[in-house]
Amino acid sequence: MLKVVIIGGGFAGVNAAKALKYTDVEILLLDRTNYHLFQPLLYQVATSSLSPSNIASPLREIFCNQSNVAVVMANVVKIETQKKQLTAEDGQTFSYDYLIVAPGARHSYFGHEQWEGEAPGLKTIMDASRIRERLLMAFERAERCEDLEKAQKYLNFAIVGGGPTGVETAGSIAEFAHQTLRKNFRRIKPESSKIYLIEGAGQLLPSFPKKLADRAKLDLEQMGVTVLLNSSVTDVTSEGLYLKDHFLDAPTIIWAAGNTASPLLKTLNTALDNRGRVIVHPDLSIPNHPEVFVVGDAAACNDKNGNVLPAIAPVAIQQGKYVAKIIKKHIPEESRTHFSYFDKGMVATIGRGRAVVLFRKIQFTGFFAWLVWGVIHIFYLISFKNRLLVMMLWIFLYISGSRPDRIIRHSTHT
Repeated sequence: MLKVVIIGGGFAGVNAAKALKYTDVEILLLDRTNYHLFQPLLYQVATSSLSPSNIASPLREIFCNQSNVAVVMANVVKIETQKKQLTAEDGQTFSYDYLIVAPGARHSYFGHEQWEGEAPGLKTIMDASRIRERLLMAFERAERCEDLEKAQKYLNFAIVGGGPTGVETAGSIAEFAHQTLRKNFRRIKPESSKIYLIEGAGQLLPSFPKKLADRAKLDLEQMGVTVLLNSSVTDVTSEGLYLKDHFLDAPTIIWAAGNTASPLLKTLNTALDNRGRVIVHPDLSIPNHPEVFVVGDAAACNDKNGNVLPAIAPVAIQQGKYVAKIIKKHIPEESRTHFSYFDKGMVATIGRGRAVVLFRKIQFTGFFAWLVWGVIHIFYLISFKNRLLVMMLWIFLYISGSRPDRIIRHSTHT
């Protein structure tokens, strides 16, 4: 029986394994964690709207009724394509006939990795939990200050990166500070919090049309967010960050400015792009190894216009299913059709009742766009339980404005 090994339990890996359910192959799914994470909603964990369990599902539970899948929690650090062998961090090895590489990505600091300690990114549950506690502790520190001017400093928040993650995070923090916490404190006024969204380009949401980007900027400004365009960060400290021409006094910083691929990809010994992604063939395989596929955030795959496909869930899902079809039918390299992405459009939410949607040439904003965004995200959640819970929590949040997960678990009391 052929052995298919999948590295990564994200959108690409999970959908590839599911598509091979009725295939006579042995599937081994390797992931450094034991759960599938719905990353598009991580910002809601970071801003206390949802709990980690609302957007994560145990991989073993997902595949409990698929007998040809085995799940192993392991961190793969080396791929030897000549031997068709993988090595985990603890030294354990795994062999394969087909390999699907989908390890995801991490946030990029563009050569300034030392900034991560002061400006955490948002890619994992640990990242989201860390940011949530930083946000909550900022208000607690401000409440303890005798000097109101010093207290105000703790109520300054900066988000670096004006893509969908940055926009959604900025809007959520604005609602959290200006509405949810408004009556929770006695000495400070959370509604006086200042939220800064910093983007190096000339518009927010660079992948969206300017009309929608401008609407997102207007919505954020109406919610109390200060948007700084054409602004590059030159340094990050524990007190704030330096832009080209001034210092921004904001001790709580969130990084949403870019991605870099997994270092595991370097062990494939094949060409990488400037973000560390594997430059794949049109069938998503790598040169000289038609049995090795790289998908999702790890792949630099061009669309029909020659542009690299974005690192978003729909791309990863379609790539996972495409590769599974090749394996299922044992299609030789010379007979494989090129991967073709069906663009279902793009959505981004700004806040409660505010969103932007692009579908082909159709653009719309506002409450209906927000409903569309909500339906899409609930649909893509992996389990029915989470779909139901998230929908109920969103209804509660929309009606009351209250956010349930505001427990500080690792307070430093400083």
